[in-house]
Amino acid sequence: MPISKAQQISQTINSNWLFFKGDTAANEKVKWEKISLPHSFNTHDVMDDDPGYYRGKTWYKKTIYIPGSWSQKVIYLHFEGANQVATIFLNGKKVTQHTGGYNGFNVRLNDLLQFNPAGITVALAVQVDNSFDPDIPTLTADFTFFGGIYRDVRLNVYEKIHFRADDRAARSLYIATPAVTANSASVLIHGDIAGINAGSTPVSITHVLLDRDGKQIAKNEQLLKLKTGITPITAEFPQIANPKLWTPENPYLYRVVSTIRDGKTKKVLDELVNPLGFRWYQFTADKGFFLNGKPYKIWGTSRHQDNMLMGNALPDALHVKDLRLLKEMGANFLRVAHYPQDPAILEACDRLGLLACVEVPIVNTITESDAFYRNSKEMQVEMVRQNYNHPSVIMWTYMNEVLLKAPFKGQPKRQEVYYQNVVKLARSIDSLLQKEDPYRYTMLVFSSNYELFKRIGLLQVPQVVGWNLYNGWYTAGIEKFGEHIDRHHREFPQTPILITEYGADGDPRIRSLSPVRFDKSQEYETYFHKEYIKAIASRAYVSGGIAWNLADFNSETREEAMPHINNKGLLDIYRKPKDVYFFYQSYLLKQPFIRIGSRNWKLRSGTAESDQELSCRQQVEVYTNQQSEVTLSRNGRVIGTVSPTNGIAAFDVPFANGLNLLEAAVQSSGSTIKDAAEIDFLLLPMSLKSKTLPFSELNVSLGDNRYFIDENAHQVWLPEKEYQTGSWGYIGGEVYRIPNSSRHPYGSDKNILGTDYDPVYETQRTGIKEFRFDVPDGRYELSLHFAELISDQKREALVYNLDNKEARAEKQAERMFDVSVNGIKMIDQLGSGNYLVPETAYSTRLFLDVKDGKGIIVLFTPIKGETILNGIQLRKIY
Repeated sequence: MPISKAQQISQTINSNWLFFKGDTAANEKVKWEKISLPHSFNTHDVMDDDPGYYRGKTWYKKTIYIPGSWSQKVIYLHFEGANQVATIFLNGKKVTQHTGGYNGFNVRLNDLLQFNPAGITVALAVQVDNSFDPDIPTLTADFTFFGGIYRDVRLNVYEKIHFRADDRAARSLYIATPAVTANSASVLIHGDIAGINAGSTPVSITHVLLDRDGKQIAKNEQLLKLKTGITPITAEFPQIANPKLWTPENPYLYRVVSTIRDGKTKKVLDELVNPLGFRWYQFTADKGFFLNGKPYKIWGTSRHQDNMLMGNALPDALHVKDLRLLKEMGANFLRVAHYPQDPAILEACDRLGLLACVEVPIVNTITESDAFYRNSKEMQVEMVRQNYNHPSVIMWTYMNEVLLKAPFKGQPKRQEVYYQNVVKLARSIDSLLQKEDPYRYTMLVFSSNYELFKRIGLLQVPQVVGWNLYNGWYTAGIEKFGEHIDRHHREFPQTPILITEYGADGDPRIRSLSPVRFDKSQEYETYFHKEYIKAIASRAYVSGGIAWNLADFNSETREEAMPHINNKGLLDIYRKPKDVYFFYQSYLLKQPFIRIGSRNWKLRSGTAESDQELSCRQQVEVYTNQQSEVTLSRNGRVIGTVSPTNGIAAFDVPFANGLNLLEAAVQSSGSTIKDAAEIDFLLLPMSLKSKTLPFSELNVSLGDNRYFIDENAHQVWLPEKEYQTGSWGYIGGEVYRIPNSSRHPYGSDKNILGTDYDPVYETQRTGIKEFRFDVPDGRYELSLHFAELISDQKREALVYNLDNKEARAEKQAERMFDVSVNGIKMIDQLGSGNYLVPETAYSTRLFLDVKDGKGIIVLFTPIKGETILNGIQLRKIY
């Protein structure tokens, strides 16, 4: 028989809100800003140069209309998410408060309103407070706690008899598949029906299982008499023959249509439609992960939910876009980290085919208080119940790197108590998760301190151990990654392992032909992932690898090359793929694939091989999943043909000045697949007085071995080099390095104020004597760039900087020096007493005429302390 549809009402009320940032009563006369939801009040202050961002009280208000026809209905306000404490007022009266910024919550309106046939208007006000609270997770983390009503708000309207809607804001109908094989499957349903003044009302409950085409596969029907209040229900499809299995490659979804009908009139009172996927899976300690009885390596990423200058306040389409990009990369898994995200995320995982885990936001530390424990457990229950009916979810996760920043340093006895309280909370959460959902795995996510986790017994708590490891990034020795997980497998041979984080920063503007650890280049990021993929793939006992992170994301406390942004994404913060994304495609995709790896390095520069050979050779990698030879051409001429190794064909490309069209081709099953990329190359003459390639412009980052790309200005900042006659370069000095840091190869990790060119100002040559340009006669513009990197400002070492966790301050530098150009003193006594303000960019432009073939000699004469130079630019005017 056809399924009758209930006339449910669920409408967003995102438009026409008023907003005020401040601690004031909602009815005071203040200047309100007109906004629409989703909305965050931290979209811009997290990106400015002032440390910190607004964490405090704000107000949202709007008028809602309740028609008279709803007077016999049950009405809920549903908030998908408000960070992090939301207090709800109706008509000036406080009605409820919700704690926690990442789960949904409901407000039942019926008992709060006086209905009339003409309808009523209601003044809704919401105080949202994202202040730090020691009793509310998350306490600290390497991401930004954006405040606001940043997800949808809905009015949901039900009949008086309905599937319960206030079970931690979940619809109380939970569907599990306790037993699945290739030949049969069982379905178990349990939940609650809410009946307002039901009093022995007879109802029929039907559950119909439909396949993808809408064909009825099974039906369960039962009659019962409701009692007033909550009536539990259960139902079962004990045996579904030959189920079509859900996999990431074929995410086959059934639907379960659950209906409540009046037992006498057959009127539909409520109806729910839930997705259902038949799959079975297992994490093993020796052979990794199995899906539907077959070995299945997990490959995916974690994801944060923010976009540039939007915070977390995204429309559903942008959430889904992220998952499409993840799927197009060839991934089969999403770690929803470090908190539950928009409902659209798991809906898309079900539909697109992405296995998933979701976690509660306990990160870095805990508070040893009953309120913290209570809030942690409540968030966990909300998370499970609101996300239960998603076949994509195979695991619930908790406590990310929870001992990364343990308190009570120097108090070993007190610290030991803290450790045991962490273990106690972990056991409590793990037990509660297994009670809430006995059909899915639990996972606790660890940082690198293996000895500590082993000693206190935390490694023994979860069903699956997740490792966040950054050997070769935060700590030296990329080979130690494999040693770490091999040790864990050797000492805990019964514990399944999943690599839940690994990654390296790749600033989209920074490139290197000789990448090194922590240079922030895309080339090192790609190298890092190549090595980790090899290590994970070669170990059968490792269930898989989850890269950190899908896209660059906001972390307000970060400084470094791109302040306030964590650049470990495979996509940049605007969702533009980096080189490493293309490498993953070549490794993971099944369909024929070829891509020029550094296709986004569209603006390059370098020096010609000679005044006769007007080209500059730089390496380009081509990624492919084909085994046959790859051919690369430039402007129609074949450069070479290379057999790929581990999916990579590397070429030395002779770039010419101007436009270079690269075309890569490989044979696949008798046909040719191709890719192309346009590279604009700014070729510099070997001899600056060259007649065949006249000099025009040069930009140099001192103390640097990288290329900094400024596409907006159409400029490439070259790595420094020592002076050679006829060319250009520095004389004297040393590369600046952070004192007592084993991590940074050169430069500083400070946010340089007053500039967006942080990578240029963070590197420096100290004690420089001269910089020379052997240019022809003419008029020139010379720009000099300085930044005092040594400061007595005390800076808290951020928790993720594993080589230095202590607060540190340096002795303020005292320096003074003159700068002369071609024998004329242009800058007198530059130093800490005037323009060299610590951690602040200072630049000046000088104009000069070069005569008599003398070129340009910039002389740095010390008066007190050492001379410095961060960047230098020269442009020929005529």
